[in-house]
Amino acid sequence: DLEKEQLKSLKKVVKRFENGIPLKDLAQIIEILNLCAEKMNEQEAFTEPLCELIKLCGLPFQKKKLSDEVSYSVAVSKSIAQLGYLMRVPSSQVRIQICKCVVSFYNMELPRKLLSGYQPTSANYKIQMAELGGLAETLVLSLALVENQLTEKLWVLKALQHLSSSGVNCRLMMKAQAASRLCLYLNGVDPSGQLVFRSSEILWNLLENTSKEEVVNQLSSLECVHALKDVFVDLLMHGFRHCDRQLRNDLLVIATLLAENPAAPMIESGFTKLLIVLATFTEVKIPNPLVKGLKLTYSYEDFEMKKLLFKVIGVLPKHPDAVQLLSENDVMPALLCYVKPNQKPGFHDWSAAQYEELQLHAIAILASVAPLLVDKYLSCQANTLLLVFLEWCIGQDPFFGQGNSFHGTGGRGNKLAHMRYSLRVLRSVVALYDDAVNLNLCDQGAISQLLDILKYAANKSKEKEDAILLEIQADILFILSVLCENDLHRKELFSYEGVDILIPFIQMDPKKLYSGLGHNCLLFSALDCLWSCVIGCYIAEDYFLEKQGIFLLLDLLALKQKNLCNLILGILVEFCDNPKATSHVSTWRGEKDQTAANLLIQLWRQEELELGVKRDQHGRIVDMKRPIASSFQKQQEVIPMPASCPSFAIMEISENIRAKLYSLLCKLGFENLPGLSAKDFVTLAIIRRYIDFKVGEVWSELCAELKEEFRPVESDEEALKVISEIPEDTGRMVAALQTEVLESQHHQEIQEEEKTYAKIQAIHKQREMINKSWENFLTRTSNYEALKKAKRLQEKSIEASRSKLKTQNGAIHSTDIKGLGTTV
Repeated sequence: DLEKEQLKSLKKVVKRFENGIPLKDLAQIIEILNLCAEKMNEQEAFTEPLCELIKLCGLPFQKKKLSDEVSYSVAVSKSIAQLGYLMRVPSSQVRIQICKCVVSFYNMELPRKLLSGYQPTSANYKIQMAELGGLAETLVLSLALVENQLTEKLWVLKALQHLSSSGVNCRLMMKAQAASRLCLYLNGVDPSGQLVFRSSEILWNLLENTSKEEVVNQLSSLECVHALKDVFVDLLMHGFRHCDRQLRNDLLVIATLLAENPAAPMIESGFTKLLIVLATFTEVKIPNPLVKGLKLTYSYEDFEMKKLLFKVIGVLPKHPDAVQLLSENDVMPALLCYVKPNQKPGFHDWSAAQYEELQLHAIAILASVAPLLVDKYLSCQANTLLLVFLEWCIGQDPFFGQGNSFHGTGGRGNKLAHMRYSLRVLRSVVALYDDAVNLNLCDQGAISQLLDILKYAANKSKEKEDAILLEIQADILFILSVLCENDLHRKELFSYEGVDILIPFIQMDPKKLYSGLGHNCLLFSALDCLWSCVIGCYIAEDYFLEKQGIFLLLDLLALKQKNLCNLILGILVEFCDNPKATSHVSTWRGEKDQTAANLLIQLWRQEELELGVKRDQHGRIVDMKRPIASSFQKQQEVIPMPASCPSFAIMEISENIRAKLYSLLCKLGFENLPGLSAKDFVTLAIIRRYIDFKVGEVWSELCAELKEEFRPVESDEEALKVISEIPEDTGRMVAALQTEVLESQHHQEIQEEEKTYAKIQAIHKQREMINKSWENFLTRTSNYEALKKAKRLQEKSIEASRSKLKTQNGAIHSTDIKGLGTTV
């Protein structure tokens, strides 16, 4: 009958292509596969031939020409895609054979006999065609068809495990919501354990080959988090094999990524609380039903789990809802267990290197947790523990850090890593500006101790500079800045010793600012510390002046570095409230005998150039109505704003250094400033009127806003008109003064030029007389007649010079020298 004939024909096809299907025949074979799939719905006899044909698709395809792979690529990709669509066939045997076929793409074995005139396609050809045909996406969708068949599900996962090694396939799988589908299968019943293993392996491949954020978003449903939690707890409590612990840690990494996502319901599912308890139960020893009967070994896998649990705590401070959990589960006391000298590790079962890594990790996490749990921080006397620990860090007792871990970088053979992270904790809590925390620190002598540590780090840095030592010094300077700010007594404690330490930082070689190690951050911290710890305390200020600190600041300012100028000018303005400081500023001389006034005026011109303020070639005012307005200000449209909002004219003051330059020149005075050129006096005329021009800008904005909102009455309009003319008149007056200065300079230059020409003329006349005298001398020495003539003229001159009145008793002296043989 017809069925038998069809089955017989199928066997002939299988026999014909037992060594591989030629690319040109593949499309027809796929058509036969589809026909068999339709027949299977009525007659199960077609199951075996269908499986045999699918099996043939697992063999290398055959090509006649090298170009066949490219020529048939579209047809082949569609054919492989059709294999995935055959997963709809309700036959376990067929589905498993399809998965085996896909797996064989990655373990290609050549047939025993090749077709005559053909050769197999390249090893990766099928894999590339599977990517092109979107097979991975189809297989992910087919998971819904095998949800209740464990064997088929495992084969599909095995196929997906191979496919997920490719980034293209991973992106296709993500389109089919692969991450969330796989996570929901994690806690399915599977005695072999392959379900969890293969699912987690695919999830890892998705994380590595696609967007991590997209994977995390797919996993951030309550069902997924519950499934992840259940399988993690099961592996934690009942997994005793090495592979079970590795798998548990892999899932914990995924949980850590979820904990970083605020949208993931980690807290609602109770997973967060479980992880916090697991991270701290060995330190605080508080009975908790979540960990009842749990005992951790000290194997490498449990050590890795401990670090991962610490990492979870480290990311929780980003979630406002997690603060209560951190407080209730004694995270602060648990972390503070590690803030103690490392002479005898608290957990003897960890090796020295492992304990050091856990200790540094715990202290690093403390820096992010402590600011959220200030009350706990104070009640646990954390400041005391940290100061004692820092004392140990600079002590002489023998300790050699392993420096193996990420947090131990730079700490091999020393305690710098411990010092670095302890100071980070102090920095994080001090940055809260909490009076209770700062008072607690100062009452324990923190200022003096921090200065000692700073001195220790500075000395170490002289031996060998590295980024860690620079960071330590910058952190200490920041902590001191916060502690001493607005407190005169603390500034006095800082004064002498602190200034001595600050001076070398300000003397730093400018070339080091571009080293990339952190010298720029250190310099900024030192300047901030100077502002907070020295200014406002006359003892400290006077000592800083004695150390020629103002000269050092002006030397730094003379570098004209944009990022430094604003800060240094602010310090100098504050310093000049001290009468002694002004004389230091006036006395300073830079390169080529540059004065402070000249430097400040140069900075003003540089700032105006960057702001796009209009000036003519001589630096005079061009726009009389808005003499100091920047190009950005002129582009702004009038926007009516409430009185509480500053206008553009006011905001501009804080966005550049002109206001500070004006303030500093006001302190120095605008009269009798040394070392200024005519160009400087032209600029100084503008600076002197800075406040008047700024007031004019504010009135201009006010008038424009009034006209936008409503029309003033006649008297008000007249008053506004008079007010608006004042800055314009001032601008004209300044411009006239600038012109007068330039004309005076031009007149002076002409006078100096005339004097120079007169001097040159006198020099030329003198040279002519010398030349004429030399010519006469040569004539006398080379011509005897000329010599005699010169002698006669000489005698005549002598005779003419004598007095005509004869003296009665005076002696007469001869003018000739007897025996003289030379000429004069």
